[in-house]
Amino acid sequence: MSYDLIKRVLDILLSVAIGIFFLPVMVICANVIKLTSPGPVLADTPLRIGKGGKLFRLYKFRSMVANAHELLTSDPKFKKLYEEYKRSGYKLKEDPRVTPVGRFIRKHSIDELPQLFNVLRGEMSLVGPRPYYSDELEAQQKKFPKTGELVDEVLSVRPGVTGLWQVSGRSEINFEKRIALDAKYAREKSLVIDLSILLKSPWAMISGKGAV
Repeated sequence: MSYDLIKRVLDILLSVAIGIFFLPVMVICANVIKLTSPGPVLADTPLRIGKGGKLFRLYKFRSMVANAHELLTSDPKFKKLYEEYKRSGYKLKEDPRVTPVGRFIRKHSIDELPQLFNVLRGEMSLVGPRPYYSDELEAQQKKFPKTGELVDEVLSVRPGVTGLWQVSGRSEINFEKRIALDAKYAREKSLVIDLSILLKSPWAMISGKGAV
């Protein structure tokens, strides 16, 4: 059996098992979000770029106020924040749009659990590069023009729920280093590397290191 086929089978089996194990956590999280903040349970965010450049809707628990991305890009009071957002690699350490519950679930990656459905749909894998926004990739490649080939490598595989950058400092790593890590994974991918990343991921969730 090929690596891709084995990985797909493992993605399905493990996603079902993890989903069942974390089902109580997801039910509690959905209810707490609904009770503490007006708006949908799942985040309404722009489409992400998947394998081969195909766009898809990534499922995440909502950790911000409703319509957070639209507010950031169109509301005049967030103009300075939006400029900072673009300058800091599309991540904000202090983001007023994040809810109190959202801050906790982001730190411990609980907001990422709905991505198991993306894995089952074949849009993502449990392990792979970070799923980027299209405008993020475009802007970052202008800022780091030598990353073009790396981006092509990254888009040759399915994005992952977890990956090398998530277990290597997460948001403490800038785009240039992050895309290099993602490309390294795409180049050297193997079941051994996947297993190693999966084993490191629970500690990254518990510790919350580098999360914003």
